[in-house]
Amino acid sequence: MDLKDLEAQYYTLDEFKFENGRILKDQVVEYTTFGKPQYDDEGHIINAILYFHGTTGDYGSIKRISKAVGSNLPFDPELFFFISLSTLGSPGSCSPSTSNLEADFPSYTILDMVNFNKVFIEEKFNIKHLKGVIGNSMGGFEAISWACNYPDSIDFLISLVSSYKVGGQNYVLSQLLYDIIESDPNFHDNPTDASLIRSLEIASKATYSFGLSRQFYMDQSNCEIKEAMDEFAHEDSKEDVYDAYYRCVASMNHDLTDIIDNITAKTMIIAIYEDQYFPPELDAIPMHTLIPGSKLTCFNSYLGHVGSSELDKIQEELEDFMKQFK
Repeated sequence: MDLKDLEAQYYTLDEFKFENGRILKDQVVEYTTFGKPQYDDEGHIINAILYFHGTTGDYGSIKRISKAVGSNLPFDPELFFFISLSTLGSPGSCSPSTSNLEADFPSYTILDMVNFNKVFIEEKFNIKHLKGVIGNSMGGFEAISWACNYPDSIDFLISLVSSYKVGGQNYVLSQLLYDIIESDPNFHDNPTDASLIRSLEIASKATYSFGLSRQFYMDQSNCEIKEAMDEFAHEDSKEDVYDAYYRCVASMNHDLTDIIDNITAKTMIIAIYEDQYFPPELDAIPMHTLIPGSKLTCFNSYLGHVGSSELDKIQEELEDFMKQFK
């Protein structure tokens, strides 16, 4: 199924309360849906699947799973109703930039991001129980957190190139991004200053070499790498600095170690051997051992972390997991 032409829709939450007690009123939610909803006798949608996007994604990032969406494929839109939104902190939905609060925006957590999605689907769609949640990369933080904090509200969890905690190399990268932004003298006083744009570009370059496989980078000439780095950094530098900053803080504090054993949903953990952000041996495999009965599937991808879009490579395994929910 072609998901390239999904259109954004908008809804306004009456209010949203953060973990720290702050309340924001009349906050926008950017989202999209597709598929056929099914209802119980009380009018609740019972076949909804909620998708969580990665760090720089939005509602349209659900196209990442498009190779597994279609008739007679694991994610059949005739059988499921899909919801994808730009999560809390992301442009388009309630965020420092969209709300115009910028530095006055409440500091938020991954659980706040989860709750933002939860309040939205309950208020907009009258959904009390999801068929399942799917999270890619940072979106996996949310999906796994949902399964830990609201274990009885979902039937299944799919973690796609993600982890139950940020540690090791990922923490280093998050701390580096944080330090680069914080160290800029214009961060607090003049967030539109050109020096801050340079800081965002430097922070982006620091993470550039982890998105794809090591072999991918080795196959490029140094000139090609330099050009790609500059282009990647230039695009990232267009982002609102507070959007990037608050999201970084939320992610670097992600750690579900103490509550991961709360998960009762059927769980599928998908990892990529060449993923430099979440190498299976450091993230997926340990998480698999911590979630009893979970299914672990790893595959190879020249694209590394970005290869999570290649779900056709594990179509048989994915269908075997999903058939129990059809």
